[in-house]
Amino acid sequence: MSAEKSLLQIESYHPQAIENKWQMHWESTGQYATDTRDTSKPKYYALSMFPYPSGRLHMGHVRNYTITDVIARMRKMQGYNVLHPMGWDSFGLPAENAAIKHGVPPAEWTYSNIEHMTKQLKTLGLMYDWDREVYTCRKDYYKWTQWLFNYLYKRGLAYKKEAPVNWCSECATVLANEQVVDGHCWRHDDVLVEKKNLNQWFFRITDYAERLLENLPQLEGWPDKVTLMQKNWINRSVGARIEFGLEGHVEKLPVFTTRPDTIFGATYMVLAPEHPLVEKLTMPEHQEEIAAYCKTAKNKTEIERSSLEREKTGVFTGAYAINPYSQEKVPVWIADYVLVEYGTGAIMAVPAHDERDWAFSKKYDIPIRRVIERPGAIGIPLEEAYSEPGVLVESGDFTGLQSEEARDKMIQWAEREGFGEGKIQYRLRDWLVSRQRYWGCPIPMIYCPDCGEVPVSDEALPVELPENVDFSEKGRSPLATVPDFVNTTCPECGKAAERETDTMDTFVCSSWYYLRFLDPHNTEKPFDPDLAKRWMPVDQYVGGIEHAILHLMYSRFFMMALHDGDWTAGDEPFSRLLTQGMVLKDGAKMSKSKGNVVDPDDILREFGADTARFFILSDSPPQADFDWKDTGVEGCFKFLQRVWRTLIDNRSAIQLDLPIPAYDAMTGTDRELYQWTNKTVFGVTRDIEQGFQFNTIISKLREFVNFLSRYEAGASPNPVFSDAVKQLLRLIAPITVHQSEELWQKLGGEGSVHAQSWPTYDESALTADVIEVVFQINGKVREKAQIEPDLPKEQLESMAKASEKMQGFLDGKTVIKTIVIPNKLVNIVVK
Repeated sequence: MSAEKSLLQIESYHPQAIENKWQMHWESTGQYATDTRDTSKPKYYALSMFPYPSGRLHMGHVRNYTITDVIARMRKMQGYNVLHPMGWDSFGLPAENAAIKHGVPPAEWTYSNIEHMTKQLKTLGLMYDWDREVYTCRKDYYKWTQWLFNYLYKRGLAYKKEAPVNWCSECATVLANEQVVDGHCWRHDDVLVEKKNLNQWFFRITDYAERLLENLPQLEGWPDKVTLMQKNWINRSVGARIEFGLEGHVEKLPVFTTRPDTIFGATYMVLAPEHPLVEKLTMPEHQEEIAAYCKTAKNKTEIERSSLEREKTGVFTGAYAINPYSQEKVPVWIADYVLVEYGTGAIMAVPAHDERDWAFSKKYDIPIRRVIERPGAIGIPLEEAYSEPGVLVESGDFTGLQSEEARDKMIQWAEREGFGEGKIQYRLRDWLVSRQRYWGCPIPMIYCPDCGEVPVSDEALPVELPENVDFSEKGRSPLATVPDFVNTTCPECGKAAERETDTMDTFVCSSWYYLRFLDPHNTEKPFDPDLAKRWMPVDQYVGGIEHAILHLMYSRFFMMALHDGDWTAGDEPFSRLLTQGMVLKDGAKMSKSKGNVVDPDDILREFGADTARFFILSDSPPQADFDWKDTGVEGCFKFLQRVWRTLIDNRSAIQLDLPIPAYDAMTGTDRELYQWTNKTVFGVTRDIEQGFQFNTIISKLREFVNFLSRYEAGASPNPVFSDAVKQLLRLIAPITVHQSEELWQKLGGEGSVHAQSWPTYDESALTADVIEVVFQINGKVREKAQIEPDLPKEQLESMAKASEKMQGFLDGKTVIKTIVIPNKLVNIVVK
């Protein structure tokens, strides 16, 4: 690249000087400040998922932020009042780990990283309203995160309970269910997650399970794969809650089942090893075996325990349950494939009609009783579990009913007799938000020996993070090591009390930031409800597919809870969602270990931000992965040089305010250029509106510039050429933001190119007078012809066969078939 570099240095297009000049100008003039109270224009809220300040931008960031920036700039040119802010998801474990490793306070590490990454973002020429910048780790933000905790607490949506939780030994903290990936910590894929019983704070997201599910079809601007992932995570099941009696005990054993029609086939019950009744039900002769089994199960991951491929294991307790329908005694087992967090932590096992129960029964020689007959196969012995509907047999008064009818009648009977009810259950669990870490938002709760748990009053917020913490202790929050933080007084009775020492999951901070951007300097409220009712939902949200469940689900929950308190007009935060693909290098994910990381600073230093922006959009649709190629960057730089030379070399022919002659009066190359201009405006606008297909947009711009560079503009002002240049600069301005601004100024444009209106097109000029088609023999091009557009297929075929050149290739050949694609080609297949 060194020879190429020396060549580039002598070219007239010097992006670094141009880009720095315009970045300083835009910032000093406040060009991208947004007045959210201006109602004279329709609003448009464009937002990228804000970053964690890890220290440096990577190419994935560049792609994400460029995509959103182009969308925001285009909407601004279309007449919208555009809000496009940026901030920092700045609490989190990496800062705390850096403090432990390097002895640097988390705040110092975080703010240093933000400073560097802010410079990088500004170097990209992004049109952020920096006056709205938020840091989730600053008091002016986390005060309102604590307010939101209190808001949820007052509405019964935040509560504390002892529960088995996911524990990462490396993080030394609790993980939410959604943060456990294949049994491992989402941050440390080599660390198996353990189970611990701890008192933890939860948000009652399950209260919104049905609404979260019902709203999914309304999210028409979301990718289908994301809504499907959320649907599967919520996982609504319709069935019944049935209480089995327990022989010799007053307690009942409730189970949830989606197949009450199979209950007469239940030949054993299973409790999760963590079920609270295990100890009470276990007979003395089985206690030692049960204790050993439960200890082993505790060290297995949820994925291992629930895997269908894994061989099932279990232990008999010696106890029996009583089937409320048949009064039959049913043995009670312990098995680790049942999870205490799901359903009731107990199941009725029907081996004839459940694959997992069948395998368990075969292993432990438990009876298998068929109670559903397969249609058309009545009386044929079962060779495997039959799990589909059918006709009930050996099911008491319900024998002979179809499964669907039987389910309804059996639930009605259970409700009438008082041992069961119809029930809807969800896989979604309440959101565990407690974290035993320092660098997070403190939970605003006080524990008083007399008054119990007492929330810190809204007026006393924020509860501030102390600085003198000890990071050496693991297993409890570092905040617990600071007596001045822990010891306080009860807000209600004034007696000595203690603060909560856990902090909140950082996803709490990022679940409402889009609302704070609307009103970031408000000291009285988290945001003005009137602004939220005008500006929400976000019109276009852009981020990674990895946030499909965690961040997006939690944000939807927050929005619904706030809507119920009349803080917002709608209950969904994001109208449209674009999940951009990854940036790869030579087909592989970029990573330091592979040595294939592309540093954005290197690209900006050598080629400039406009080249980086142009290239990162050029190769693939934004939803697809993008394969970085160094030759592609160089090619894009050369293209921008070509744009520069084409316009600068012909500047004497350019006068941007010249009136355009009537299209009907145009002839020759002027007419053709006008057609190219309007066809390009039409195509670029269409590709933006139909899913932001930036790669095809850039292809159209390349074709347009290629034609423009061949056009003989002349030495004096040329209205058709001037119009083409004006439209080109406005079309390309959202992408190559600095070069277009510089050229606009040099060529006499009024104001900023970014303040211009989006181009419109002349529909009458969208159809070319003459088009080129190719004539082929067996797929090989033999001739090209200039013809009128939209000729009938028969006429095109006749023209191809009548061509003197084509006849030379057809002589002595037998025509098998002729393929005609109007306006493109004629292919004659011969032998």
